[in-house]
Amino acid sequence: MKLTDLDIIVTSPPAPGWGGRYWILVKLTTDTGITGWGEAYASSIGPDAMTHVIRDLFERYFLNANPENIERLFRQSYSSGFTQRPDLTVMGAFSGLEIACWDILGKDRDRPVHALIGGQMNERLRAYTYLYPLPQHDITDFWSSPEMAAECALAMVDLGYTAVKFDPAGPYTMRGGHMPSMNDITKSVAFCAAIRDAVGDRADLLFGTHGQFSTAGAIRLGTALEPYSPLWFEEPIPPDNIPEMAKVARAVTTPVATGERLTTKAEFAEILRQGAATILQPALGRAGGIWEMKKVAAIAEAYNAQMAPHLYAGPVEWAANIQLGASIPNLLLVESIETDFHYNLINHSFRVEDGYIRPPTGAGLGIDVNETLARAHPYTGDGLHLQMQDDPCSYQGDNNFAGGSPVKE
Repeated sequence: MKLTDLDIIVTSPPAPGWGGRYWILVKLTTDTGITGWGEAYASSIGPDAMTHVIRDLFERYFLNANPENIERLFRQSYSSGFTQRPDLTVMGAFSGLEIACWDILGKDRDRPVHALIGGQMNERLRAYTYLYPLPQHDITDFWSSPEMAAECALAMVDLGYTAVKFDPAGPYTMRGGHMPSMNDITKSVAFCAAIRDAVGDRADLLFGTHGQFSTAGAIRLGTALEPYSPLWFEEPIPPDNIPEMAKVARAVTTPVATGERLTTKAEFAEILRQGAATILQPALGRAGGIWEMKKVAAIAEAYNAQMAPHLYAGPVEWAANIQLGASIPNLLLVESIETDFHYNLINHSFRVEDGYIRPPTGAGLGIDVNETLARAHPYTGDGLHLQMQDDPCSYQGDNNFAGGSPVKE
């Protein structure tokens, strides 16, 4: 069996765009007529440029290769151009291709991917959701309203979720770590208090920051949140300074989680080695794919750390996260995004039910991709999947993250 063809679809989720401005779906075909789907979660460059990176990598290493040779394909891609070091863009391209290879292998053997990477460890996976505005909420006011967040959290818990994530503190700024404003600290405490009051002990609180704070600022904020016992303090400082993140981890009682912007075992292992986090959040469409993150999960076991695959992308990466999660003993949570577009794009191949996901039993990733729907929603914008603002933190007004995507008109 050899890989013979590559197709790439850049699809744009309808407004308000939860999951990012666009999703890069990768379709591989073999000389035996089997197709496999992957998703590349890489946003340092635009989607048009990214398609060229994916195609270059495919033609250089994957074309006419046996999709079984995952390890060889990883080493070729990781070493491409005399690098042999983590490269976010190349590994994003590789990840999409690698996930598609696993989908092909599972279909060829008529087995789900998790059966090929150690078998099923978990019959159902505990899911969590970010807090997105409910239909009755004003989509702009929501991000600064503890009351709306609490109302949404209670609605999600009533659906069965046992963990909810929110991020009320600070702007998504390119300026690096900053000291949070007093307003951001007060607002963050108010969010935690309101949500904890609404859900009681029915759910864990997951506090996100998207790497926005200085070391001292993260400690100051994290300490203020401790009375509400969050399950994690996510990416408290920018991800490029592991020793400083370790200082935060030592200074607060809340477990530190990180990983959505990391790639390969080289970066994740260093997080564990330096004690910077005890919860790892790989995005499989960026981090090196399924097999590489299976290795990371094994390394994490040795440190008594847990895995919580990240999702701010489409349902193909979601499906890959689920296949990995089904196979590992140290799974904590999987992130979920429940929109009609996510579900429709895979023809409702799986669902979150009562806060858990049962891994699909179908061959490969276990999903039926609606290719017609994906092509019907092409991305026509010029923005990146996620973007950081130039303006610094405001110390006089509100700083909002706004869920990662701007409101579409």
